[in-house]
Amino acid sequence: MTKSQQDSLNELNAVGTDTSLSRWQMLRVQVLPWIAKGGFTLVDQGLISGSNFLISILLARWLAPDQYGAYAVGFAIFVLLTVFYQSALLEPMAVFGGSAYRDNLREYLRVLLWIQTVVTVVMCAPLGIWAGVTRVMDNGSALPGALLGVAIATPLVLVFWLVRRTFYLELSPSHAAIGAMWYFTFATGGLFLLYYRNLLSPFTAFLAIALAALVTCLVLLRTLRKNLSPTSAKLHIWDVCRRHWVYGRWALVANLASWIPAYIFYPILARMSGMVPSGQLRALMNFVAPQLQIQTALAMLFLPYAARLRGQKGASYAIALNRKITLISLSGAIAYWAGIILFKGTVFHLLYSGKYTDVAYLLPWVAVGSILWAGAFGPTVVLRAMEAPRLVFLAYIVATVLSLVIGVPATRVYGLWGAILGVNVSDGVSWLMLVFLLRRKTADLRVASQAVADAKAEEMAVG
Repeated sequence: MTKSQQDSLNELNAVGTDTSLSRWQMLRVQVLPWIAKGGFTLVDQGLISGSNFLISILLARWLAPDQYGAYAVGFAIFVLLTVFYQSALLEPMAVFGGSAYRDNLREYLRVLLWIQTVVTVVMCAPLGIWAGVTRVMDNGSALPGALLGVAIATPLVLVFWLVRRTFYLELSPSHAAIGAMWYFTFATGGLFLLYYRNLLSPFTAFLAIALAALVTCLVLLRTLRKNLSPTSAKLHIWDVCRRHWVYGRWALVANLASWIPAYIFYPILARMSGMVPSGQLRALMNFVAPQLQIQTALAMLFLPYAARLRGQKGASYAIALNRKITLISLSGAIAYWAGIILFKGTVFHLLYSGKYTDVAYLLPWVAVGSILWAGAFGPTVVLRAMEAPRLVFLAYIVATVLSLVIGVPATRVYGLWGAILGVNVSDGVSWLMLVFLLRRKTADLRVASQAVADAKAEEMAVG
């Protein structure tokens, strides 16, 4: 327990002895700290998301369309790698770091760093080889540099994420927010430096991101060394791996299924129409990024809340909570897109300095898919809280198959619009499937709960 947590506990114990100040102290001890933590969480997520968004916008302005298309393909591959990492390490870490390994975080982090090293080498070594083969086959393309940049940046960015997430296990998002500020400063500053020295390319852009992650990670690790309690017992790496695998296997396939329709059309477009349409798709999808990042931040708050309600109220809470979360998500998405579409000409000019205005007319179609995805946010959170990632995977895999069946031929015939259609099909089908599966899961739990209650009543009657 940290000193601040002990001080808060002492203040809370004192409340019972001074009733005249009990309401104020209860507010100060229990409510205000959580408001502050929530604020730091949003700042942290906002800085990380803001840096990614700003980098994508600046590269769209500064790089040639074919180079930006190569960056878009590289970034899609980077996101795919993070899907594996998020499912195998970060999501289980959020669960076990707050339960099984709560009192031994220093040792748990040490084991995770070893696992992270092995995982990223296995993921990124083939990517480096692919970059070399691509360079030999097409020396004039920007794609080999983008692939090599991803291979270098991925391990450093992911270890930064791992260290940053550790602060949330200690309920110290303020340190994570400070780290995010350092990352934002170094990443965007490095990009500006490369641009003004005429060194900017997809490879050097990923290199700037990698260096920013490395410097920030070293700063955060130094802070963790001071704050984490000493190791209380050695952990066996295979035991940790087994726990993570049992939890993360369904999350992995679910996240992978959600990645496919969101990012697979970048390489498909590049294959069918060249790098320029991939860059155009990335320029359009940049407008989706702020909404997705807000949902990510909200999930960090809603998921533990939904899990707690499940423990307290059982299946009865699920449908009502889904409606509330969906209403919040949809309202925010509709308001956001109303403003973007209303001023799309001005927004495109400001963000892209006159580039990509020829595809601005497709932005309403992008908005449709984004709003459908916002609708799916509620049932996704509730099903994960119900420990049913298998059902999330089922919804996503059905949506993915339909997206590819419709989207790939549409992309071949209609190009960029066909790719957007494929993404939208996935978003709409996943929402419908998730709502259906949540209702069925809730009904099954109610039946099971009633059967248990009837059995207990019969037992008592017989007794």
